[in-house]
Amino acid sequence: MDKQRLTLAVLTVVPLVVACGSEQAGGGSGSVAAERPVTGVDWSVKDITAHGTTTAAHGKPYLTFDAKTRKVGGRLGCNHVNGTATVRGGHITLGRPMTTRMMCDASLMQTERALLGLFNHTVGYRVDHDTLTLTSAN
Repeated sequence: MDKQRLTLAVLTVVPLVVACGSEQAGGGSGSVAAERPVTGVDWSVKDITAHGTTTAAHGKPYLTFDAKTRKVGGRLGCNHVNGTATVRGGHITLGRPMTTRMMCDASLMQTERALLGLFNHTVGYRVDHDTLTLTSAN
């Protein structure tokens, strides 16, 4: 089976998290970056890579993962989405999505279809400073 690799690189838009992102090291000789959490942050989707081609996301999509409720919510480009999400050990298991049902411009719907492809699967994640990268092998 030919596996499609879908990668999403997203940036946080929460200014408080950015402001609290580093601490002064013991002797004042430098700083140590704090690990940015995956949960409790609004992650704006910037790019989508599928089949080796990266395209800009349209419609200001974002996802927020909540560790307490084990839910994900956000916007897919056109429609809003909610679903279950379990964040554990470098992976996020996303359940069946529940969305609003609006039709929008083709570019928004393309972004939405790509993001919906993450649901009903387990995706890998990596946090690097202000960027969360989700990787799916479906």
